Amino acid sequence: MTDLTLAGLSTRPAQTWGGVRLVPLVRPEPIEDLRLHARIYEAEHGVVEVGPRTVYSAYIPHGFVADWTRDGSPAAAYGTQLRGPAERDRVPCGMSLRLHRRMARRADRNRLRFLPLHLALEGYLSLHFGGPEIAWEEWSRRAVDRGLSPRVEEAYTGAEVRSLRDALRVFEIHPGQCGVLVYTADSLASAFVVPHPDDYRALHSTLLHDLYGELIHHHAMYAMPVADFRARIVDATVGSLADLRARAREQREEWAAFHDRVMADGLLGADHTYRRVHEMGGYRLSRFLPSFERQRENHIGELITDGAGRLAYLKTFRLSENQVRRGHLLTRLAACGWNLAETAAALGVTERELGLRVEAVGFGHLLRQDILDRYRAQARRSR
Repeated sequence: MTDLTLAGLSTRPAQTWGGVRLVPLVRPEPIEDLRLHARIYEAEHGVVEVGPRTVYSAYIPHGFVADWTRDGSPAAAYGTQLRGPAERDRVPCGMSLRLHRRMARRADRNRLRFLPLHLALEGYLSLHFGGPEIAWEEWSRRAVDRGLSPRVEEAYTGAEVRSLRDALRVFEIHPGQCGVLVYTADSLASAFVVPHPDDYRALHSTLLHDLYGELIHHHAMYAMPVADFRARIVDATVGSLADLRARAREQREEWAAFHDRVMADGLLGADHTYRRVHEMGGYRLSRFLPSFERQRENHIGELITDGAGRLAYLKTFRLSENQVRRGHLLTRLAACGWNLAETAAALGVTERELGLRVEAVGFGHLLRQDILDRYRAQARRSR
């Protein structure tokens, strides 16, 4: 477990639109030997084979293709095509479907196709997916035979997040910008980082097709417009243009420090568990899960780093409190071998309370019906 850092990137002043705040991330020097471009799919509903008799099904409007070179020479991003309304109108009516082979698949010697964000979401959905390894008497036959299958979570597309479309449309892209942090009601919704400024300009609009959590959707729907952070320079400290430049630089550095230390602390200051997905020359594609600590931000995501730990690509998804509860409960159950009595003792609750928690987070079908009925009856008698 380790912290996530924005190594190689610097924060620039935020821009706001309604309840949305967009914070630019700029590279002093772009990454030239790794490039990303989008592969747009005609069918937005996709099914991915992730294992024997196991599939991942979701809204997948596009994939990303990573091209890299092994000798450090510049790589070229090509083939990016974003469809406009005219092209979309020619798609046949009805539900179309696309089948994918694996979340990340090498397309050539120096090219990898992967499904952005879904790599991270599949990691969350597969968390202890196999269910109880020991057939304790409390678990149903279905839980022992099928585990958590089917495992379902809900999310919203960026088009359903209020003000996000307009914010992305009027957003001023900075020179050298390679990423952005998206906030709604000053809650971090997602982070997006790419290797090169040209990649960001081409992929900026794909944020509207990404998935966002329930909390983010609600914050955007009901929040008042967020306040803008304005630089303030004391007149007495400025006697020349050089002084003015120095004071402006100080204000920018203070904002960046405040943002990284306070606003983005839920992502950057948290521990994550990483799992390597693919080696890409001198780069590594990984996904990560949070610690599932209650009553704090928890983000899942995927990233590409080089051998020195420099961040080349990042995409994250903030979990809702209910999703955090599910992850927390599954992690504690698995740590105790799915033994209800041991897990309850570790959590400091009774076995009945734990059983009702399992039901409350949506996993009641994993318990035997007579066991669950007994827990409910005990709860009614104790009132």
